[in-house]
Amino acid sequence: MKIQEVTEISSELIKSLLAVWESSVKATHLFLTNDEIQAIKTDIPEAISNVQHLILMTNESNRPIGFMGIDAQMLEMLFISNEYRGKGLGKQLLEYGIQKYSVNKLGVNEQNPLAKGFYEHMGFRVYKRTELDEQGNHFPILYMEKR
Repeated sequence: MKIQEVTEISSELIKSLLAVWESSVKATHLFLTNDEIQAIKTDIPEAISNVQHLILMTNESNRPIGFMGIDAQMLEMLFISNEYRGKGLGKQLLEYGIQKYSVNKLGVNEQNPLAKGFYEHMGFRVYKRTELDEQGNHFPILYMEKR
């Protein structure tokens, strides 16, 4: 597995990352219906394209199997393809972000207890909760910071 930073985002890369995103979300965001996932999916290419730092985790075939996006010191997104979950790849990506970009804040869906537990294990603690997500949907967000 290799971590690499993206300097140029192609439509082919977006397509690959959308597949990683959807695989990850279907496995971890059990509170979302398939229709909600498909609706959210339309916003993901723009989110990926606009993030300040896009970091990939690739397999031996150089195919993306995970990615994260960072703006300033905020982790904006972190997704691992379902077939690669539980192998420490999310931890490797997050540690890279902490070391290279001083990541110290993030937001996580309250209804995703596995992700919340992962971030707590990585030293993050909740400092704020909102009832709505950033798109105004009724998916509460927990904002966490590393102390």
